[in-house]
Amino acid sequence: MTTKRCAWVSVDNPLMLEYHDGEWGVPVHDDRKHFEFLVLEAAQAGLSWSTVLKKRGGYRRAFSEFDPQKVARYTENRIQKLILDPAIIRNRMKIEAAVHNARALLAIQKEFGSFDAYCWRFVDGRPKLNRWKAMREIPATSSESDAFSKDLKHRGFSFVGSTIVYAHMQAVGMVNDHLVDCFRYREIRRLASVIK
Repeated sequence: MTTKRCAWVSVDNPLMLEYHDGEWGVPVHDDRKHFEFLVLEAAQAGLSWSTVLKKRGGYRRAFSEFDPQKVARYTENRIQKLILDPAIIRNRMKIEAAVHNARALLAIQKEFGSFDAYCWRFVDGRPKLNRWKAMREIPATSSESDAFSKDLKHRGFSFVGSTIVYAHMQAVGMVNDHLVDCFRYREIRRLASVIK
């Protein structure tokens, strides 16, 4: 019997397959992982997620394994070097956003104890369980992502429009947007009830 997956996953693309089956929608409670997804989702703007996944290793190396304390100290000189790095998406605005967002994330950690605690407030600390039957039903934004995005911008983040933030919420399991007939839907639902 064939394993049912979300329609956006191509079984011919091992990176996408691995990402869908092992990561997407799993509740994240680790600040470094949150930061990684924020950087990667901002990098994706205007591109495909497949392109970003191919460069993920390059991003890990270029952005100090997504340690926000290290990235927050990046100088203009370091940014210049990153713009020349073929292992990542060489877009000055996106690279600068990652550095500024690292600094803004550290301020949130001071205020809330962790970036994770801050993020999960937007869904009352529990994953939102959706019940989509078809890809066309899945929204690009939600009232929660609108509020989350607005607050992040207010705190100095950039490349955090509601669509990018909703993608972040999907990636870190704040919402379960696996289609109901996808094998991961029930697994993620069970996992979410155990984690928090």
